[in-house]
Amino acid sequence: MQIGVAYSEPAQQLWLRIEVPEDATVQAAIDQSGILRKFSGIDIATCSVGIFGKVAQLDAVLKPGDRVEIYRAITADPATVPRRVIAGDDDD
Repeated sequence: MQIGVAYSEPAQQLWLRIEVPEDATVQAAIDQSGILRKFSGIDIATCSVGIFGKVAQLDAVLKPGDRVEIYRAITADPATVPRRVIAGDDDD
């Protein structure tokens, strides 16, 4: 069956379509995709993963057409990042 594997960094994004066995897991798809060799900074033991935006376990079984996503850690605390003011959206 065909599935996708996606990962994104600020300067580079990668989305691979690969063929996996019918009983493939998230972990198997990530391993088979080769994405861990392309992005040496991914530590799958500490990263969250998901399927179509919903967090999943590495042993979750995939369905045809699923998109496996590898999530990076948040690098900026939203509470400390100044809000951008959008023109015309002032509440003053």
